[in-house]
Amino acid sequence: MTAHTASVAGIRGEAAAEPTSATPKWAGLAWALLILNTLGSTGAKTVIPLPRSVSQLVTMGALMTAFVIALVLNKHLRIRPSAYLLLLTLLLMSSILSSADLKEGAGALFRCFRLTIFVTTLWLLTRWWDGGFAFVRYHIRTYAVVLASVAIGLVISPGNAMPDIYGGRLSGAIWPLTPPQIGQYAAVIAGLTLLLWFGRRTTWRSAVFIVVPVVGLLMLTHTRTATLGLVAGLSVAFLSMLLTSARARKVFAWTVGVGGVAGLVLAGALQTWFLRGQSADNFSSLTGRAKVWDALLEAPRTTAEYIFGVGLTDKSYDGLPIDNSWLAVYHEQGFVGIALVAAFLLTLIVVALLRPPSLARACAIFLITYCVSASYTEAGLGDASPYLLHLAVAASLLVRGVPQSDEQAFIPAKGASA
Repeated sequence: MTAHTASVAGIRGEAAAEPTSATPKWAGLAWALLILNTLGSTGAKTVIPLPRSVSQLVTMGALMTAFVIALVLNKHLRIRPSAYLLLLTLLLMSSILSSADLKEGAGALFRCFRLTIFVTTLWLLTRWWDGGFAFVRYHIRTYAVVLASVAIGLVISPGNAMPDIYGGRLSGAIWPLTPPQIGQYAAVIAGLTLLLWFGRRTTWRSAVFIVVPVVGLLMLTHTRTATLGLVAGLSVAFLSMLLTSARARKVFAWTVGVGGVAGLVLAGALQTWFLRGQSADNFSSLTGRAKVWDALLEAPRTTAEYIFGVGLTDKSYDGLPIDNSWLAVYHEQGFVGIALVAAFLLTLIVVALLRPPSLARACAIFLITYCVSASYTEAGLGDASPYLLHLAVAASLLVRGVPQSDEQAFIPAKGASA
């Protein structure tokens, strides 16, 4: 894993047409702290017992530190217009309104405060959103460190890393991380790294050192949502380049061919991995999610709760996780929240479709597709979460930078990694 972590430095190299970025290194630290804040504080038993109050203090401290760093870096408050963040700010205002009556207790207002700092920090960092790959690299490097800690925990304490409570699925033994979290992080950085390799922004050695270990971790988590999200995201990203890139057509054809053969040969093993030993009833109910969804939808609500929701919660209903972004938003922020989330996703999709083919657009499309596909069985689009950070990276990539043709997008500069 040392080689894996060190290889993250290989995610470098700028194409001639890529916007010249003056992003300060401290902005990367702020981004890493935002990611730390969204790791959460629940999961499997860790090697060193970590009280939840301590982990919550660390994550909240990380958020406040990120805000201070961003404010110091951008003391003149120069921000770049962003439709995504504007709609997210409107969602924040709606959340504050729905949480003000304290139906969900004081915790709702605390979550609104956290979301306020989170969104404000993103606004401050927009000064360096220039269509370049700086924040993509910050994303990959930070999550690579997180996954390296997961791998270390697996080595030093296999029992804690693959506990019976999660059915033997990989979880965090250093920091309390659940299997779906690990699967999500692995899928996202694997997809982004493969796209950077495709666009010649990193070497194949660096890509192998990152992708192979993290895909291995993804398989150990048995996370279907992340796996399907990775496949869907990469498929749509490559499809967006087929008409303009011969390299994309070649890679896509090889992937379909090899993947089809592998699927036929390994069909039995893939089915076993996919089912995770679940019964037909448990699988059809999406591991019990459908029962929670039905109960939430059937619960009586006032007109105000239909429109604005009940306020920010811990993404659970009657003590059980909702595990669906749309239903979580419906519960917490009502139909207004659903409209705003749909609006910022649709905005990102439309902007991506209107941009000329490029590696930046492909990475953005991958992230958007992943978040949309994962929203069915994961919550997070309505509150501070990794999903909002994925979409923020996509928004940073879709900013208009130096005009570039598709051919320029995939030709490395002299001296750049190939």
